[in-house]
Amino acid sequence: MTKVKRIFIYIFLIIASVVSVFPFIWMIVSATNKSVDVTKGRLLPGSNFMQNLTNLLETVDIVPALLNSAKISISTTVLALLIASMAGYGFEVYKSKAKDMVFKDMVFNILLLSMMIPFAALMVPLYRMFGSISQTMPSIGIDTLTSVVLPTMTTAFLIFFFRQSTKMFPREMIEAGRIDGLSEIGIFLRIFMPTMKTTYAAAAIITFMSSWNNYLWPLVVLQSPENQTIPLLISNLGSGYSPDFGVIMLAIVIATLPTALVFFLMQRHFVAGMMGSVK
Repeated sequence: MTKVKRIFIYIFLIIASVVSVFPFIWMIVSATNKSVDVTKGRLLPGSNFMQNLTNLLETVDIVPALLNSAKISISTTVLALLIASMAGYGFEVYKSKAKDMVFKDMVFNILLLSMMIPFAALMVPLYRMFGSISQTMPSIGIDTLTSVVLPTMTTAFLIFFFRQSTKMFPREMIEAGRIDGLSEIGIFLRIFMPTMKTTYAAAAIITFMSSWNNYLWPLVVLQSPENQTIPLLISNLGSGYSPDFGVIMLAIVIATLPTALVFFLMQRHFVAGMMGSVK
């Protein structure tokens, strides 16, 4: 590689990095400025951070919204990892007769086809279903956190992701576990899960971020102010006649911190998990 070509590559990477990071820098800077400065596009830090924080705490109850989002995201992530990994593991590891294999592949293909259906097309039947459930089991019906978790606790993408990663899993370890007398559940819990920790880390990041930022379904199914999540709270902040953009930016910064923390804590395993490697 020539020196001139390398210089152009570094210039391109620097420009791409600035473009990628700029929205986050502007968001943090705007959280310290007044609303009028945000609308003017001020790019220098201000001295209005504490006032924005005071206004935010006086305007909305952000702590309950954060707790609601945390409950939903953690529950969804744990259930999604368990169910999707078991499904992906079962699809790939348990081979059977040719006739059964055709049926299993057909079921898996149907799962993949479900990824083509937009969620907006499923909202009405989902809402009607949870409306019917509310009449007999109000604890998991409309306007409950459970009604947000259940439809999203696993996805066809996660099942596909775990099945593809299981292709890289050494079958010798499964046979060794069976020889040592482990049950199939024991092999899954004590051999497969610890070995595939990078895959679990990548899936956890994807699921947690998706659940934390979920807006459309909670907007439809959650009706009480005490059950609203952080995306709904931020949306309400911006729906007023004269929104305070400094306060909105501060709320967005606070809402971004948990997902950023999860990513930075697990980033070492993220790339390896997405590549399907086994260590």
